[in-house]
Amino acid sequence: MNETGLRDYGGRVDGVGPIVLLHGLMGRGRTWRRQIPWLRNYGRVFTLDAAWHTGSDGVPDDPTLIPSADIATERFVTDVAEVLTWIDRGPAILIGHSMGGLHAWCTAARYPELVSALVVEDMAPDFRGQTTKTWTPWFDSWPDQFESLDHAQEMFGEVAGRYFYEAFDDGCLHGTLPVWAAIAEEWGHRDFWAQWRAVSAPALLIEAEFTVTPAGQMRKMLSDNKNAQYIRADGAGHLVHDDAPHFYRGAIEAFLSGLAG
Repeated sequence: MNETGLRDYGGRVDGVGPIVLLHGLMGRGRTWRRQIPWLRNYGRVFTLDAAWHTGSDGVPDDPTLIPSADIATERFVTDVAEVLTWIDRGPAILIGHSMGGLHAWCTAARYPELVSALVVEDMAPDFRGQTTKTWTPWFDSWPDQFESLDHAQEMFGEVAGRYFYEAFDDGCLHGTLPVWAAIAEEWGHRDFWAQWRAVSAPALLIEAEFTVTPAGQMRKMLSDNKNAQYIRADGAGHLVHDDAPHFYRGAIEAFLSGLAG
């Protein structure tokens, strides 16, 4: 694991415990910058750049050159567990968006002693039958470097463009698109229901109205786990924390306050 991917933002030491933010497939720890200030009121906040998201140097464009175990979900879960062990401040609250949400609940299932609670934002356990091969034409349209924030927003829209550009390194990708596609391709061949049902920690599920998840799955997650709460962000897209920031903050603060109480 690349230890430079972990960053400590400080925060309240007598709060709900450490809070670790896990980004989505094309994100990075610093894309949580608008949430970090208020989260620090509840605990010590950390972000983690997942493997293959810390820069493109030395990363092959051909994911078949990478051992499959190095891009499997279990590898990312092990990385999160190692980070939580290194932080060594007791069980942590994992807040994950998309891919980060998957890693959060799989970590909570495999290492329950390390996780006190979790938030899953717009992610579901079963994408079987879907493939990232349909993304190829879209990926092929991306330039090698985005000239500015405006350039990214022209291509992706205001919210997603800002998100992507903040993750990039001077407008260049912080990884490679084929490797990210290979990471997500795994989700089309297996499901993660067993891991979700094994979660014993309190969990908050946040689904976007314009979700990327299969219809009804996040509500089924609620019914399949007695420790879960569910809320839908009306009018929001996949990036709920940026697309509906006031809604997102209210939901998270209510959840964290409930844990503290």
